[in-house]
Amino acid sequence: MTRTGKRAALMLGLATLGFALNFWAWALLSPLGPRFKDLLGLSSAQQALLVAVPVIVGSLGRIPVGALTDRFGGRVMFPLISAATIVPVVFIGVAGQSSLPMLLVGGFFLGIAGTVFAAGVPFVNAWFPPHRRGLAIGVFGAGMGGTAISALTTVKLVKTGGSATPFLITAIALALYAAVAWLVMRDAPGRTIAAQPLLGRLAATAKLAITWQACVLYAVAFGGYVAFSVYLPAYLQTGYGLEQADAANRMAGFVVLAVVMRPIGGWLSDRVGSIPVLTGVFAVVGVAAAVQALTPGLMPVGTIAFLTMAAALGAGSGATFALVAQTAPPDKVGAVTGLVGAAGGLGGFVPPLLMGFLYGELGSYGFGLGLLAVTSALAVVLTLTVVRLTASRRLTTMA
Repeated sequence: MTRTGKRAALMLGLATLGFALNFWAWALLSPLGPRFKDLLGLSSAQQALLVAVPVIVGSLGRIPVGALTDRFGGRVMFPLISAATIVPVVFIGVAGQSSLPMLLVGGFFLGIAGTVFAAGVPFVNAWFPPHRRGLAIGVFGAGMGGTAISALTTVKLVKTGGSATPFLITAIALALYAAVAWLVMRDAPGRTIAAQPLLGRLAATAKLAITWQACVLYAVAFGGYVAFSVYLPAYLQTGYGLEQADAANRMAGFVVLAVVMRPIGGWLSDRVGSIPVLTGVFAVVGVAAAVQALTPGLMPVGTIAFLTMAAALGAGSGATFALVAQTAPPDKVGAVTGLVGAAGGLGGFVPPLLMGFLYGELGSYGFGLGLLAVTSALAVVLTLTVVRLTASRRLTTMA
């Protein structure tokens, strides 16, 4: 590996670590939702709001953060986001758990951590040549597994060390990372620096066809992953009568497989192109969802169907940002990433609500999974028509 290659690998590693740590912080409230519900006497709606606030803020906040990264670079944004996240983390840990309003204020600012994704994609994109960007951004995207750290450790740390423990440990990790990132991180030599004002750049980005096409694809791929990671335990307990711990472990397997497949989706996009990969993964999701809509036995058919969807949704998430890296203008990669990332995060909210409503009305999850199969089929059509045309035009222009 050349010196430049080693430096690019180091920057990718630092960005992925920062992504994982900030996502760990971003997800701290979710595992503690049942605890806060009991301690503060929250209703189910209040508990859902508490968990939703950081996710909504983190998703929408990616829009300005992506545009700011195009201007100031990841070398500034990574330590800035990490340092800013320390404040709400410490606030919630030390003083913010006594009432719902305090938790909501802390959760609102905790959403800052979720914006880090929009800083990482343009940063990594600039360090790698076009034929390697899919894999590089896929590796970076695996940092979303930071949410699994929170899921596996938060409740245990509260039980063993007290209510402030997971927050203080996370704050220390973020402080150490912010210092290292400030000292070691560097933007890629010769990166394209956006010159337009922020609002003008966002307006120009919104006019790009690839922006909205990638938003739709990512809302299905990453939104599907988010939806299942949130709703799968409830589905398995209600639909198959599993114990809570068993359902949670199966959800963890779903998440891990999706995270592992994300860089593979990017790597495949480098090899054969993002359009064939996206077509294939959405077709697979459609077939697996159609099978699961029939509510087969959990072993082996149901398990195979869900793991197949996990692999395909993870690969599709990686392939979507390979498409962005290959087709977005260099000075707008961050701005495009912000909008697409927001679409993916928000796309995960609708399916759980819809599944719960349909189950309440029909007593079955089959219709909801059937809608996922139809949505995936429409994503295949979109990919093979307008997305392929947009991508080919962009690549021809770049050539």
